[in-house]
Formats: sequence, structure tokens, C-alpha cells
Amino acid sequence: MKLILTAIAALLYCASGAQLDAAGAARIKDIARVQGVRSNQLLGYGLVIGLNGTGDSKAAPFMPAAVSNMLERFQMSVPARDIKVKNIAAVMVTAELPPFAKPGSRIDVTVSAIGDARSLQGGMLLMSELQAADGQVYAVAQGAVSIGGFSVSSGGASAAKNHPTVGRVPGGASVEREAPMTFVRPNNQIDIELLQPDFTTAIRIATAIQKQFPKLEVTAPSPGSVRIQLPEDERQDPVMLVASLEALRVEPDVSAKVVVNERTGTVVINGNARIAPVAIAHGGIQVKISVTPLVSQPNPLGEGQTTVVNKTNVKVEEKTAQVALLNEGASVESLVKALNALGVTPTDLIAILQSLKAAGALHGEIEIQ
Repeated sequence: MKLILTAIAALLYCASGAQLDAAGAARIKDIARVQGVRSNQLLGYGLVIGLNGTGDSKAAPFMPAAVSNMLERFQMSVPARDIKVKNIAAVMVTAELPPFAKPGSRIDVTVSAIGDARSLQGGMLLMSELQAADGQVYAVAQGAVSIGGFSVSSGGASAAKNHPTVGRVPGGASVEREAPMTFVRPNNQIDIELLQPDFTTAIRIATAIQKQFPKLEVTAPSPGSVRIQLPEDERQDPVMLVASLEALRVEPDVSAKVVVNERTGTVVINGNARIAPVAIAHGGIQVKISVTPLVSQPNPLGEGQTTVVNKTNVKVEEKTAQVALLNEGASVESLVKALNALGVTPTDLIAILQSLKAAGALHGEIEIQ
């Protein structure tokens, strides 16, 4: 337990920003993003062929229809009811179109079986169109499927590694259409969105930008965004400007929070949590009940029979309560050291933190997962 609490203390020390740099600051690039620069999800339907009898069975009604439609593209008319193959699997193809991807760029795709196929090992994805939410085709995928494992069975025994019904095609999709994207608004503005909205952090970002670029008009219309007005009378390269903005360092401000996961016994406390003057007592009562079998025999000349009787022993032990005193404004490090000295378990630690919050001695929010 002491090792666990020591590790938590080390993580809290890192989370408090002590190891980011001397000032505890982070790049704007790491705590915010430019509005309009985003990826897009792509989705498509396809067929994986060349499977070694591990494809969809006739219980999947959509697969024969898909094969029949595919053969009609090559002037072969085969009714869906006559298609009975096990080396083809119907799959859903998904991909993520990165921002500013140009036609001809290659992106990775993921294929997932939607029928009762047992494995996609050794399969080949046929040409599949990938659409975005607007219904337009932005990429076309095709290539060999890699599942990064295997699935074999024989004589009622089977062995598998990883998930054989989901695979990837590295670089398997070719971008055919560029997603419309711009990060400069029509009124010549650039908005920076904070990954974690905060009033103080937004003001610090706006102040840092204004100090570095005095000619820019910078405002923080909300705790989640910072707006930059580009000058109309000067020619400004927006890409060069954003690159310079991302390199600026700002010390983000986070609220004091304690995250408790009762299922796993995990407790994470950030460095801003403070403890009011409080005394913590840790102790408990242990009750042990044991049963000892005893043999009862009659006298040598007496009447009776040998029997086994149980003797019940009850033992109650009360541990001496240990008290830890925390002064005003104690940090998380002081709390961890105090709890470490008491030798608390993760369950006791969670109960102590909840009691501290109920007593008003823990200045921070407790989030129970």
C-alpha cells in the first residue's frame, strides 16, 4: 500500500505541472485547438474475399445479395439464392479523414465483420467507397486485411490470438475528395478552442497572445474560446501565425478535483486540492469466530457412545486508533504522507476522502466513477 500511495504522490507531482518546465507552463498547441481544423469520420460497406472457409454462412442474408450485386458489375447475373460460399465476409469499413488531406493521400482503414464470419485472416478487401456524414464519397478502400493474430480450430479444439473478426488495411484507402475546411472565418478572425474550458486559462492565453503580437486584437468571448482579429491593413500569413501561436507557453489553471473509482480502488488527486485543518483517526474492530471440533468419549465401564462436539471461540480485537493531524493549507503531498503513515488500504482511502469532503475539510470536487 505504501508503494501505491508513493506512486500516487509522484503522479500528482507530475500533474501539478512541476515537470513541464520551470514555470509549469504548457504549449497552446497542447491545451487548445484551432476551430475548423478537425478530422472527419468515413464509413462504407465492403466484401472481404479469399477466406479459408471462415466467411459468412447462409444465415447472413445480406452477404449473398451483396455478392450478387458485385457480380452484376462484371456482367454476371447470379441470383442471390444460388450463392452459397464460405470464403466471403460482409464487413463495415471505417476510416478517419485527417484535416487538409489532399486527393491521392493514403489513410488507414478498419474492417469489421457484420455477419457470422469466424475470421478475416488472409482476406482481401474489395474496392469499397467511403462516405462522410454528408453522403459524399471522400475515399476508396481496397487491400489485404491484417488482423495481427490468428484463429484456428480442429477436432473441437480452437485457439485464437487477438480479435480475428476485426482487421486493418494500412494505407488501404486513397483520398478522392478534399473535405471543405478553413480555419480563417469570413470576417478575418481565428478562433482558438480550449480542450478544457476555463475562465482563467482563456484569459491567460489571450494575454500571452496579445503580449507577443501587439498588433492583433485578442478577446476571450467565453471560457472555452479565444478570438483573434487579423489586421485588415496588413498581409498576414495565417499558417505562419497559427504556428507561432501554438508555440506560446501558458500555465493552464485547473480546478481542484479528486477522482475516485470504487470498482478498482483507484484514487487520483490533482495538485490544486488543499486540506483544511483536520485530524484523521484510523482504526477498527476485528471479530474472529473459529470452530474447534472436540471428541467426547464415555467412561470405560459406563454407557454411552463417542460423539464429536464443536467448540466455538469468539475473539474480538480493537485496533488502537491512529490519529494524523493536518495543518491549514496542507497539500496533497502532506495528505498522502499522513495516509501512508496510517497504513490505509485503498478502500479506507476512499472512505477517508469522502469523510473529509463531508466535513468540509477537502477543498475540491470529488468525482466518483
